[in-house]
Amino acid sequence: MTTIFNTPLLSKFLQILATIWLRLTGWRVLGQLPELPKYVLIGAPHTSNWDFMLFLGVIFKLGANVRYMGKAEIFRSPLGFFFRYCGGIPVDRSKSTGLVEQMVQACQASERFILTIAPEGTRHHVAGWKSGFYHIAAGAGIPIVLAVLDGKQKTVQVGQVFHPTGNVDADLPVIQGFFAGKQGINPRRKYITLQS
Repeated sequence: MTTIFNTPLLSKFLQILATIWLRLTGWRVLGQLPELPKYVLIGAPHTSNWDFMLFLGVIFKLGANVRYMGKAEIFRSPLGFFFRYCGGIPVDRSKSTGLVEQMVQACQASERFILTIAPEGTRHHVAGWKSGFYHIAAGAGIPIVLAVLDGKQKTVQVGQVFHPTGNVDADLPVIQGFFAGKQGINPRRKYITLQS
């Protein structure tokens, strides 16, 4: 599927633009995304609306063709093509199959599939992460790749690969451990803390 992230010339132009923007704003991307055809890419901590701009900068710089979930209704609007072109996958909440099952099906129907998710689900403080990203990865039999944001150092570390065992209660604290103590763009919002 052609998206904004893999359109010839446009994607190269956006990669150059993102590299310049990150340099001017003082942010550095450390590491590389793995050469894997399918995985769930999670990024945290999510503390600011600016996270989206930083996410785009990192994705364009790395040249990754990523996907995201969106409500099915927005894809039925006149702008539906645009949302798909930007990597969107419609999620129909009226279907008998749940969100996880729909994403697993989308993954299985694709040759390449990088699904991006913010596991906290919000930029405000949360007691624990939503586990949907984990169940999608486990259900599709694909790994989870981490993007660890450090607002204090202005770095985004990418590339750590985690293979779900199927035991979410055991795996989730291990995944969160990679993010422990990191602060987001807005340090007043929260730090990542391990879920008890």
